Amino acid sequence: MIRTAILGASGYVGGELLRLLAAHPQLAPAKLFGDSKAGQKLGAVHPHVAPAYPDAVVERFGDDSLEGVDLVFAALPHGHSQRLAATILDKGIPFVDLGADFRLDDAATYERWYGHAHEAPRFLGRFVYGIPELNRDAIKDAKAISAAGCYATSAILALKPLVDAGLVRPENLIVDAASGVSGAGREAKEATGFCTVTESFSAYGLLNHRHTAEMEMALGATVLFTPHLAPMSRGILATCYGEVAGGGDPLEALRAAYAVEPFVHVTAGAPATKWVSGSNAVQVTARRDERTGRIIALSAIDNLGKGAAGQMIQCANLMLGLEETAGLSRVGVFP
Repeated sequence: MIRTAILGASGYVGGELLRLLAAHPQLAPAKLFGDSKAGQKLGAVHPHVAPAYPDAVVERFGDDSLEGVDLVFAALPHGHSQRLAATILDKGIPFVDLGADFRLDDAATYERWYGHAHEAPRFLGRFVYGIPELNRDAIKDAKAISAAGCYATSAILALKPLVDAGLVRPENLIVDAASGVSGAGREAKEATGFCTVTESFSAYGLLNHRHTAEMEMALGATVLFTPHLAPMSRGILATCYGEVAGGGDPLEALRAAYAVEPFVHVTAGAPATKWVSGSNAVQVTARRDERTGRIIALSAIDNLGKGAAGQMIQCANLMLGLEETAGLSRVGVFP
């Protein structure tokens, strides 16, 4: 059994990690850290996983907290992983990080999008960008993974095969994507409170959402990205547009790219967040519009699954030489 530590165990992603790990045959949560809930029984923080971890307590992270730990999952607020990276990596412990701190490949790009200098630039080159469908071989050989952002995952998986096949012009891609409220984290905020979100649909992060940088890095493209907040708990639907660059059926390009991928389902229908809820699955489709000279590609993921905890576990499985699909479902929960 591989003993894992979860940093940020008290948040939404931490709770989803715990839910998924409860069904994993080889990964066991041994230490749970969450400063805001330190000292509380896990069942009081996450009642949905209480039966699986009846005696677990959330701890405060300290200098000796990683003794006996075989793998670290981090689902921390932005900036925290930069301060903890040395503590983890210098011990040689495999590290899967969900934060944005090590997703980009150079410090200058990070500073441009995040507005401040990177605190641990020496570690940037040690992290592999964590989308297995793009970087499987590198993930297998890595000791440090920076799991992709949820919006970025949905858009990249929809567009990457089309860019690689030369079907769309990479200099002018557009991504509109809508996320459930859990994507904003568990902290109470007026902007994500029930009365603000319910019966509403709104855009935010106009022209400067930070996941844009990941999309451009992974796609080798220029992307105009507009995120939206949808009145649902979980899920992301990305609708992506590109100008036609070459002949070929974009749906067939997706089928060819993902023919052997365990979690990507290419569908002739329209993807929907409901069909992937609670899973690590991705639904993608694409169409060529001869009238406008554009291609439209859509993808649906669960932002807490393939967009966060599920992708972290998929990466960990590859790093540790385990079955890639262990502990993960490709089937959504309905109704």
